[in-house]
Amino acid sequence: MAASDVVYTTDVSGLTAADVRGFFADWPTPLPPERHLEILRGSHTVVLARDGAVGSVVGFVTAVSDGVLSAFIPLLEVLPDRRGQGIGSELVRRILAELDSFYMVDLVCDPELEPFYQRFEMMLLSGMALRRAHLLGP
Repeated sequence: MAASDVVYTTDVSGLTAADVRGFFADWPTPLPPERHLEILRGSHTVVLARDGAVGSVVGFVTAVSDGVLSAFIPLLEVLPDRRGQGIGSELVRRILAELDSFYMVDLVCDPELEPFYQRFEMMLLSGMALRRAHLLGP
């Protein structure tokens, strides 16, 4: 399927666990689809890339925010078999447009992804993080 067969939406209503299978595969402890739904429903802003034929989610990006000044993009993921088709880039473009009224939009990424985000006029900053892998589940 071509990237042109992808439908982008901010509407998470009606999503089921079956719609979001296959994500977090590269994580030390992959999240189950039910937990993924909780994340999507609890986020301030979400953009989904859905398969135009069957409606399943092939990519997503989320943002959390104080609703006034700042937003943080914690997750961007495209299913492995759909990578390299421009879906991730389009998800970033769309979420940045959704967050256009915020003074700061931040994210943390691995060094190899810095050039990808710099294409969207994001600047390199230093940061700190704490990861509690034991909270991901069994």
